[in-house]
Amino acid sequence: MSIKTLDVDALAAHADNIYEAVAVMSKRARQIASATKSELDNKLAYFEGFEPELEDPRFQEEQARISIEFETRPSPTETAVEEMLSGDVYYRQATDEDEDQVEEDEF
Repeated sequence: MSIKTLDVDALAAHADNIYEAVAVMSKRARQIASATKSELDNKLAYFEGFEPELEDPRFQEEQARISIEFETRPSPTETAVEEMLSGDVYYRQATDEDEDQVEEDEF
């Protein structure tokens, strides 16, 4: 993975300020990481019932292929930054009404 410099002004243009942009991107990266982990777990769950057959090279090759596929994907942070720069990320700030609704729901 190579290091890329990012235009901070371009990131800040998609939010009110750079700190908000970083917060939005970090939350989006966590969402992507969670979805990717869930997808990987679902694909590898297929192999859980085949304990004796796991010695078979075909099962090992298939597991390795799935793992390599997920390892070669871009990192969640990289994907979140690209989504933010392309304008694909939708976010909104909580309003006072939203906060009041949460407080009412808690009781």
